[in-house]
Amino acid sequence: MKIYPVETGNFKLDGGAMFGVVPKTIWQRTNPADSRNLIDIAARSLLIEDGDRLILVDTGMGNKQSDKFFGYYYRWGDFNIDSSLDKIGFHRDDITDVFLTHLHFDHCGGAIQWNKDRTGYEPAFKNARFWSNEKHWKWATEPNPREKASFLKENLIPMQESGQLNFIDHTNKNYLNNSPLGFDIRFVDGHTEKQMLPQFQYKDKTIAYVADLIPTVGHIPLPYVIGYDTRPLITMTEKELFLNQAAENNYYLFFEHDAHNQLCTLKQTDKGVRLNQVFTFDEVFN
Repeated sequence: MKIYPVETGNFKLDGGAMFGVVPKTIWQRTNPADSRNLIDIAARSLLIEDGDRLILVDTGMGNKQSDKFFGYYYRWGDFNIDSSLDKIGFHRDDITDVFLTHLHFDHCGGAIQWNKDRTGYEPAFKNARFWSNEKHWKWATEPNPREKASFLKENLIPMQESGQLNFIDHTNKNYLNNSPLGFDIRFVDGHTEKQMLPQFQYKDKTIAYVADLIPTVGHIPLPYVIGYDTRPLITMTEKELFLNQAAENNYYLFFEHDAHNQLCTLKQTDKGVRLNQVFTFDEVFN
């Protein structure tokens, strides 16, 4: 097995929305805001090369939306999924599986592209199976008013119509071992229904892809819950369980949304679980 970080593009979000009830005077210490109160956000995918399978975890938001749409997110930097794959010797047509932690547009938008020649939406990974789970798919395709703007039909329906959509069986458990993709999956419901967080062993270390459970290093303290969560009290319960396990077992947290930190470890303190060390992926695994 080989694993690679894949930077799909950076953007900005409102710092207050990203930290909920936590005051700016506190959160800006770790996530400084610009003059518009926006903080740096990444869309960092993970590529897993395992035998004849090439599994991409999340895809970023893609580039098919309108200039007006992207005007809300202030994209910055030079990253895109094609150039990032090319740097490690792959092409999007090589991808066999796209595992989607959840179906908010910044996690799955890059899975679907606009085909100018055929004037329609189509899968951007023509040889891949797309993986979600049935409960989350229903949640996304019949959205509540709070999340409706994050679940875009053009990101979802083409997956289904292509025949490439597959479901992970969650079996009503919080944790699934030996998934069809060969890694463990933690199901969490605070951010959205049945978000799926991959966890696996790599070079004698445990990597946990934390997606929107812990978006950045600044979100490690237990009450630091993002304003986008649909069930923040459930997030705190799920997060407390995970943080304690991660600190006790020396997990390496892989950040999807931290634009300046790829990995970290945690430690127990008299104030609860806190940051131990931050690392680049190469520092730990190369």
